[in-house]
Amino acid sequence: MRLFVALDLPEDVRAALDELIATLRPLCKSARWARPETMHLTLKFIGHAIDRPENEKFGQLRAALAGVRSDAPVEMHFRGVGFFPNGRRPRVVWCGVEASPNLAPLAAEIEKAAEQIGIPREARAFVPHLTLARFKAPEGVEALVRATNEFSSRDFGGARATEFHLYESMTKPSGSEHRKIETYSFVKAAA
Repeated sequence: MRLFVALDLPEDVRAALDELIATLRPLCKSARWARPETMHLTLKFIGHAIDRPENEKFGQLRAALAGVRSDAPVEMHFRGVGFFPNGRRPRVVWCGVEASPNLAPLAAEIEKAAEQIGIPREARAFVPHLTLARFKAPEGVEALVRATNEFSSRDFGGARATEFHLYESMTKPSGSEHRKIETYSFVKAAA
């Protein structure tokens, strides 16, 4: 099982990103472009740490995630386009995420919950973003980098999240497909 924990996106944000991708795709045909219907904000990539649903660790993960809480919903705005690691040697093009201060602690709590049951901690710092494309070859990348200047501060919409989801990702010839396994409400109830 290839698992990850993520926040979903509202349809208006998906539609705005679909429009952006339709504009950028012709500039860089060598890129593997994300399908907006599968986009999400990853909070924790678990990968293949659990091999099957009947594995005891799978039940432990579900229980650990159920205990993750935050004092408030996460507010997000999806804004701007950039590159990892940078525009000179891009490997990924992304849409930025500006979020309320509780997003990083929420991701850290999910990381901690997973680590407590033996799932390795992510080595890189949490940087909220939406992956728009990955580059297979350098053809067209330079034109894409130049074109994205126009979108460097564009707002693609906002969202308010009160729940996160455990997903399974399945690789198919047509691209990745995601199956939502479970939904977790993370906002603490008011006293």
